[in-house]
Amino acid sequence: MADHHDVRRIALTLPEAVAADDGMSVSVPNGGRHKKFAWVWLERTDPKQARVPRTDVVAVRVAGQEEKEALLAADPAKFFTEPHYNGFPAVLVRLKAVAEDELRELLVGAWRCQAPRALVRDSGL
Repeated sequence: MADHHDVRRIALTLPEAVAADDGMSVSVPNGGRHKKFAWVWLERTDPKQARVPRTDVVAVRVAGQEEKEALLAADPAKFFTEPHYNGFPAVLVRLKAVAEDELRELLVGAWRCQAPRALVRDSGL
């Protein structure tokens, strides 16, 4: 079982990963911009109110729609999505449902999606 602190700890072991000042996301510099690869899910609990951070769920980038659909089909207890993410290459992960090694695998994959190709190649990840 993982938690938000595990996300941050694992993500920051990846080359050039940077945590946002608010601790809500982790990104990697690419092309002069920071590209998020993991972030706290902001749930819409009321259509007329701001989204609410849910630290028990992390959004992670995936390589594309096929990978997203495969994860969603593989284990709906772990992976889900919402209309806000329709067509966007990210999946929501219930942290209590994943082990630390699986979380690491998801974060490495997400990092690989956003990191510069040369950094990915040189990292061996």
